[in-house]
Amino acid sequence: MGEHRRTIEHERLEQDAKRQAQWKRWGPYLSERQWGTVREDYSAHGDCWNYFPHDQARSRAYRWGEDGLLGICDRKARLCFALALWNGRDPILKERLFGLTGPEGNHGEDVKECYFYVDATPTHSYLKGLYKYPQAEFPYRWLVEENRRRGRNQPEFELADTGVFDEDRYFDVQVEYAKASPDDLLIRVTIHNRSSEPASIDVLPTLWFRNTWSWNRTGEGYSERRPELWQAAAGVVCAEHEALGRMRLHAEGEPELLFTDNETNAERLFGAASRSPYRKDAFHDHIVRGAQGAVNPAKRGTKAAAHYRLSVPARGHVVLRLRLVAEGEAPAAPFGAGFDAIFGARIAEADDFHDSIAPAGLPPEERAVVRQAYAGLLWSKQFYHYVVGEWLEGDPPLLPPESRKHGRNADWKHVYNRDVISMPDKWEYPWYAAWDLAFHMIPFARLDPMFAKEQLLLFLREWYMHPNGQLPAYEFALGDVNPPVHAWAAWRVYKIAARRGERDRAFLQRVFQKLLLNFTWWVNRKDDEGNNLFSGGFLGLDNIGVFDRSRALPTGGTLEQADGTAWMAFFCGTMLSMALELAHEDPVYEDMATTFFGRFIAIVDAMNSFGGSGLWDEQDGFYYDQLHVDGRVVPLRTRSMVGVIPLFAVEVLEDETINRLPGFRKRMSWFLENRRDLARHIAYLEGHHGRRLLAVPSRERLQRALRYVLDESELLSPYGVRSLSRHHLHHPYSLQVNGEVYTVAYTPGDSDTGLFGGNSNWRGPVWFPLNFLLVEALERYHHFYGDTLRVECPTGSGRFMTLDEVAGELSRRLASLFLPRQDGSRPCHGGDPRFASDPHWKDLVLFSEYFNGDDGRGVGASHQTGWTALAARFIEGCANRRPA
Repeated sequence: MGEHRRTIEHERLEQDAKRQAQWKRWGPYLSERQWGTVREDYSAHGDCWNYFPHDQARSRAYRWGEDGLLGICDRKARLCFALALWNGRDPILKERLFGLTGPEGNHGEDVKECYFYVDATPTHSYLKGLYKYPQAEFPYRWLVEENRRRGRNQPEFELADTGVFDEDRYFDVQVEYAKASPDDLLIRVTIHNRSSEPASIDVLPTLWFRNTWSWNRTGEGYSERRPELWQAAAGVVCAEHEALGRMRLHAEGEPELLFTDNETNAERLFGAASRSPYRKDAFHDHIVRGAQGAVNPAKRGTKAAAHYRLSVPARGHVVLRLRLVAEGEAPAAPFGAGFDAIFGARIAEADDFHDSIAPAGLPPEERAVVRQAYAGLLWSKQFYHYVVGEWLEGDPPLLPPESRKHGRNADWKHVYNRDVISMPDKWEYPWYAAWDLAFHMIPFARLDPMFAKEQLLLFLREWYMHPNGQLPAYEFALGDVNPPVHAWAAWRVYKIAARRGERDRAFLQRVFQKLLLNFTWWVNRKDDEGNNLFSGGFLGLDNIGVFDRSRALPTGGTLEQADGTAWMAFFCGTMLSMALELAHEDPVYEDMATTFFGRFIAIVDAMNSFGGSGLWDEQDGFYYDQLHVDGRVVPLRTRSMVGVIPLFAVEVLEDETINRLPGFRKRMSWFLENRRDLARHIAYLEGHHGRRLLAVPSRERLQRALRYVLDESELLSPYGVRSLSRHHLHHPYSLQVNGEVYTVAYTPGDSDTGLFGGNSNWRGPVWFPLNFLLVEALERYHHFYGDTLRVECPTGSGRFMTLDEVAGELSRRLASLFLPRQDGSRPCHGGDPRFASDPHWKDLVLFSEYFNGDDGRGVGASHQTGWTALAARFIEGCANRRPA
């Protein structure tokens, strides 16, 4: 692999990390959707979708952020740039992506646009995005009405289904950014007319200030002095901000410059007087409605656009060039020969950077998928602003209802989020999710290990982590319980960086100390009976269970969760490994290693033997949740990821490591000798080739559980491991309690239940995060057992593999979701023929939230290149397994 080769982009990353040059000051930090979020919701009862709908977005100033079409902004989103478009037929100016709200979609919220993140570098020295804009009127009403008509058992009605792309009657709007310096951004917009006839389009590259002056607030993040934009010369907008200084936007070709203010149109929305006669929606009124008085004739304001009216020839294209630059750096000839030369250099440097981290011999089609996965990950950084205390109070004199102060997130008043954060999806999930972010950081560690470490540390800071030690989950419910994967992510990022020779022990110490608080919260809050069996709620798996595990059980009693308990064992094992690593230089950590060793053994014992056999079902040979109700213990026999997660909790201890730590070795030996009541299920701790194994399942139980995991009629899909066994397609699991029947059935793709809004489904599809943890676990088991342990894969095939070979087979299946088959189609795109054969679609890849367990079609959020960016690691891993 070429990951040790330094490139110019690596040098930029180093300069930024050392604050020698702020290459990351500007980036793709603009959200794709700010409307309909919790942050913008000031309703009485948390109805965010209806309080701030899409129809109000063009007219109403946002309180906590901004959104735009394939845009950029500075790291605090003070000054923003994005595109606005009009095809001459749409009822509104296209300034942002459209989609359905949670109540409107037949499977929850759903973006109804075609856009792609094509390329990116970690410092955003080069960015490339693509938006496909229909030439026919955008079918807003049709999309809403048809999806509202459809039920949960019908597919979603997508933009392409309306026929607006038929006969190639659309524009490919490609936007590229290249940095000449940290504060000199070159912008190139290429409008391709894919139709066989000429077509007209209005293009408005737009520059505006986020409204930080209307909320009667002072202090950090609020404007003491209102920023301003004005026309400085023909085709030149000057922007002045007290923190950013003066910037200039140069627009080639001397387009008409339009100005207004980023202020709410109160007349349109509320029938009240507006603060300014020039409002946020002025460009819509001016272009679409022809209202000449909507824009400011004085050519000043807080929002400006360069208006281009273009006629694009059939099958032809038009290129627009702009430049956003600090006034002191503005060149005399902003669009001279150097403009295209800089683009050429940045593209070549992007090629060099991605080549440097790619495995040797990675085929071109695989290399292209990996690069797009990384591009989506980098484009999905977003400025995220949410100060819960201020949000709960409201902004005088506009105060929210009293009920709000005791409702959503009222127990998280300490939260102060004002950072660039890796998002799951900037339209469907334009807010962080703590456990998603942990998985994002694994591919990020290849691209930008400093950013990965900073993100993980950020969530452990006192203005994120609750004083009780809980990590914030996501804005809809900061107090929800996500799986404790933060420690694992930090440990993996540390090791990935260490392979480059960067053993950042200071980072490891910082996360370890704060994670001790988080571990204590888990122990105190989620082990109700003190028996080392945990019930952590839904744990991110949404509707995988018989009922909503985040709420009080409808059956009464208590639930002991196989996944909740296994996650704690996983947490313990990771903390043990971290402590052993830190103990090499500081013997104080030997005591912590002993603590986590003992806790791990106790949890393993409880899982395997509490009350007889713990959460292990000897009859079936699998781990299940157990319901304790009316003095009975009821195993919930759904074969799902809940029972696979216990396999993840595995650590291999090297005798060499143990022997270098005599204090830990002595205490470990004492524990095993004197606590035989706990050690009875860990006889496999005995050494093997100089190694010791800590794991939840014994060798025999591991083999039995893997029979289901690797059975194609059960959990093994052609494209990875399903979240629920296909066995339950014809044999749904039902539980009858107190006259009520609760049922779980296999659903390969879209959810057919309303739990958690209906846009998430763990009852059959393939999800990348847990598949990744399973592959890693199998590799660790193989590191211990070696070739002595072989299992049948697939079950019933007569073909036996080592666990490392099984990990490779799972990686191959997961990677195949995105790779073209012989006919050019990719499973992730379903049956859309455009992606198989159309030259303007076939090389574009979508990284969805999850994938149909039978045919591999992408489901859920279409741009969740957060944890689905793990696809890059599977493809690279397959390449590394091939013979040289």
